[in-house]
Amino acid sequence: MFITGTHIAYYHTCHRKLWLYANGIQMEHTSETVAEGKLIGETSYAERAVKYTELAIDGIKIDFYDAKNKVVHEVKKSDKVEQAHIAQVKYYLYILHKNGIDDASAIIEYPKMRQKQMIGWEEGDKATVEFWVEEIRKLINLETCPPLVKLKICKKCSYYDFCYSGEVLE
Repeated sequence: MFITGTHIAYYHTCHRKLWLYANGIQMEHTSETVAEGKLIGETSYAERAVKYTELAIDGIKIDFYDAKNKVVHEVKKSDKVEQAHIAQVKYYLYILHKNGIDDASAIIEYPKMRQKQMIGWEEGDKATVEFWVEEIRKLINLETCPPLVKLKICKKCSYYDFCYSGEVLE
């Protein structure tokens, strides 16, 4: 099984969400937050579909890749899970490097916030990403779902109803 950018992002967001997603319980289609994020990604930079390439390689799909300048463009709704976004693009850079595309970089764009963040490949990133992949494989192969960990971001999560069914809310 290929590890995708979604696996990497969920690993950095919530191990329970990662396990559920990887084991076929996918709730994203029921989420208004996910739908809004997709809409932002599709409409914020409409000219990109013509200018840049969609790149699918080793289980990842990069929506906007500037092949000339070797830049991954990743559009996100907000920076609430910024570390997960950074990890996701680091994984994309790792896959590109593994496939002979060296010196690539990434830009994470938050159009609603009018912010951009440049991400480059740094010494030690290869070992870090390989550690994440190993940990993800262990997590998704667990016999049972990891326990619920209550986080600030839970209420906006597409898995919220699933995770909190039967929970007594305060």
